[in-house]
Amino acid sequence: METIEQIKGKQPEIKEVDKIVVRFSGDSGDGMQLTGMQFSDTAALFGNDLSTFPDYPSEIRAPIGTVAGVSGFQIHFGSTEIYTPGDSFDVIVAMNAAALKVDLPRLKQGGIIIANTQGFDRKNLGLAKYPEEINPLEDGSLQNYTVHKVDITKHTRECLSGTGLGMKEIERSKNMFVLGLLFWMFDKPLDHTLKFINEKFANKPDIAEANTKALNAGWNFGENTEVFTTQFKVAPAKLPPGVYRNITGNTATAIGLLAAAQKASLPLFIGSYPITPATDILQELSKYKTNGVKTFQAEDEIAGICSAIGASYTGNLAVTTTSGPGMALKTEALGLATMLELPLVVVNVQRGGPSTGLPTKTEQADLLMAMYGRHGEAPLPILAANSPSDCFATVFEACKIAIEHMTPVIFLSDGYIANGSEPWRFPTEEQLEKITTKFLTQKDLDASGLLPYKRNEFLVRPWIKPGTEGMEHRIGGLEKQDETGNVSYDPMNHEKMVNLRAAKVKAIEDFIPLARPDSGNNSGKLLVLGWGSTYGSIKSAVTELLTEGYDVSHIQLRHINPFPKNLGELLHSYDHVLIPEMNSGQLLQLIRAKYLAPAAGYSKVQGMPFTTTELKDKMLELLKA
Repeated sequence: METIEQIKGKQPEIKEVDKIVVRFSGDSGDGMQLTGMQFSDTAALFGNDLSTFPDYPSEIRAPIGTVAGVSGFQIHFGSTEIYTPGDSFDVIVAMNAAALKVDLPRLKQGGIIIANTQGFDRKNLGLAKYPEEINPLEDGSLQNYTVHKVDITKHTRECLSGTGLGMKEIERSKNMFVLGLLFWMFDKPLDHTLKFINEKFANKPDIAEANTKALNAGWNFGENTEVFTTQFKVAPAKLPPGVYRNITGNTATAIGLLAAAQKASLPLFIGSYPITPATDILQELSKYKTNGVKTFQAEDEIAGICSAIGASYTGNLAVTTTSGPGMALKTEALGLATMLELPLVVVNVQRGGPSTGLPTKTEQADLLMAMYGRHGEAPLPILAANSPSDCFATVFEACKIAIEHMTPVIFLSDGYIANGSEPWRFPTEEQLEKITTKFLTQKDLDASGLLPYKRNEFLVRPWIKPGTEGMEHRIGGLEKQDETGNVSYDPMNHEKMVNLRAAKVKAIEDFIPLARPDSGNNSGKLLVLGWGSTYGSIKSAVTELLTEGYDVSHIQLRHINPFPKNLGELLHSYDHVLIPEMNSGQLLQLIRAKYLAPAAGYSKVQGMPFTTTELKDKMLELLKA
């Protein structure tokens, strides 16, 4: 490239590493999320295990150059098993001064900083609130790090001069220069991203050409200048054999719903109102119209769930997706679905609250709302996914329970795993459980005739499609008479029906696996009990402590209502039980109330996931008590 002096015969030092953490960081408009996802996809295709953490502000266009406007994407990839995005960074790409200010505290000593020098001019330093006349790239404060000062903006402009693009379009390509440079630095091929560029901008060949040029220019900068003298090689991970793809939690949820509909031989309907961070599920499923999937973008949250209830009534696998504020609005209709005893999957991708709260930050604070957030006695099954890829299996099971037990089911995810990604091994159709779907018809009736709320041995009522000849029956939100479904105000009947609906949910415990340690033994000194997205951090901390010889075990709950049948027995087999949660202790309350277990809580409500170090320190505190 004419703007970069070529160093003939340059031979970079090659360093082989097991794992590494990279943080891409800049303004919301710098394209760090796209850059991070492309790097992640390439690492996954190469065979690395990985975990990612997109971290961005809630504003569509946050204040440029400010700390509040920093958008980051973190990836931890390696040749070993990876469970978290990493506690600290090995490499930071800082597109401006604010990005460096936000991320520097978590950079390892001796870590690498790649700084876009134009993002450290007087204006940007002022916006980032650095003291007057202080530039961290020049004042010696970064002497404990390896700092590469690169004028990314200038090099991008030079490589795209003469393309005929305006300065705005050229500026947007600088993230591709960064990506090309990082691909060189970590010896990754450009092929996947080049294909992505050509497909994304198939109708805009000038934009495709600009991004391609910038990507190649970044690679050439690393290859042909003296600025970078070291390449890092991370070997593929030794993952179980199979076909893999990199997947986010929301995409895995969408595919899990598709798979469940196929296995149940039912059409799939999703009625939802867009809300961060759940919208991607609706958007992903809208791509499958030709496969018979019906997606309805409702005018509000109430319309979303009510349309799904109607779809369930007419014989669809019905789903509604939301986050905390929308879950609150869906409450009354969810009570209706509970009374009707219709299959319905409610996906709650949790975020920081209350109210609008922290729309793009993660939290696990909707557990008690899922348990009790309906008026009257209205228990429902609750399942929680523990990782991006686990969203597939967990929502698939949620669909199976909803259909086979004729009940709404709440599926809990959160922003951390919904937007994060990791390699996912494709299951074959044979590996997926059968979902049994049965609609009542006249030939199923006995001498007593149609009894729409007559229950089988598992307390499950039949599913009846409207319009089926001879199957006319009353439906609605008023209390049902046992078996007939007619309106009843009889006090004893109401109590009976309340107990029957609760017993039906409790009976699901006979259809779910027993709890067992993910790591460690069935008894011992310390059990760490987790649920949802705390899995990776707990797993990493427990693995380290087991390696160091400590007596610690780990159980991660998928089924929260009902709990596994043997959970109480297991809890009392340990001297201490620790429950880490990204809330103020909601599972802790449930466990203490049900099992009177000697459990201690560890809460974090900061919109950020636990780090491995935080959990390990807390575990050691209890182990040494």
